[in-house]
Amino acid sequence: MDLSRVIPLYNEAESLPELKSWIERSLKGFSYEIIFVDDGSTDGSWEVIREMADQVGHDDPSCPAPTGHLVRGIRFRRNYGKSAALYEGFAAAKGNIVVTMDADLQDSPEEIPEMVRMIREEDYDLVSGWKQHRKDNAVTKNLPSKLYNWTARRVTGIKLHDMNCGLKAYKADVVKNIEVYGEMHRYIPYLAKNAGFVKIGEKPVHHQKRKYGTSKFGMDRFVHGFLDLMSLWFLSRFGGKPMHFFGTSGILMFLVGFVMTVWIIAAKLIHQFQGLKYRAVTDQPLFYLALVAVILGVMLFLAGFVGEMISRSSAGRNNYQIKERI
Repeated sequence: MDLSRVIPLYNEAESLPELKSWIERSLKGFSYEIIFVDDGSTDGSWEVIREMADQVGHDDPSCPAPTGHLVRGIRFRRNYGKSAALYEGFAAAKGNIVVTMDADLQDSPEEIPEMVRMIREEDYDLVSGWKQHRKDNAVTKNLPSKLYNWTARRVTGIKLHDMNCGLKAYKADVVKNIEVYGEMHRYIPYLAKNAGFVKIGEKPVHHQKRKYGTSKFGMDRFVHGFLDLMSLWFLSRFGGKPMHFFGTSGILMFLVGFVMTVWIIAAKLIHQFQGLKYRAVTDQPLFYLALVAVILGVMLFLAGFVGEMISRSSAGRNNYQIKERI
């Protein structure tokens, strides 16, 4: 099978029939499957998917290019989020290339053939869409998105203009070797890079106004997105070697506190020996700050030690991405 289309959705019943027809018009000449992942919808989306799943296309042996298609569905008992939907969709995908897109008709399926060509002919591991001219509200979506993407580029080192664009194409190996969890769907390119898939491309794509319903994401996604980015960066840098971060920080903090304490005590003894006026060590606020620094240093070091023990006893400590063997 050429392609797997993974489409996570939540309460998009009105959009689904039109989206399916649009995909069929755009992917003539491909054999593909469409996997709708219903993330606990309450508006009848699953009934629409069930009806569409009965309309299965079949390969035409007389046609030189495979044209068969298959509609499949996965339904969650409750709303788990987009990352969970993508995780299950990736696990179920059978195509050589996996394409993701949103179900709200804002992503155009007509962009897919060119993204597939980039993977096949230019050997990209991942091609991400870039909504160069967004049709969203400039204040609530466009400006925060620009700030978010600027931060993501600086932290991840991946030069994508639109890290969170839902329209992406992947080699099947990519989605089978990364784990999307929590709300990490925003950073799949970074997950892929950390897994060793470094050839990441970008394609400007056409963006449409939402036709039905309302957006399922609020302004809080930018705050959560930033926190997730920091978590992912930390785990990618220090997840397998926590002592490098906590141990180094703890030693530095301990040394700062220790030097401050020695300096305060030495200054007091020198003044006392010379008969000069001096303050008791316990009367100086700086002494207590030094003690706090020493205590924090010890605690950070111990945190690193415990983290190292957990890391070395984890089941996945020797899971490595092997590209090929001979």
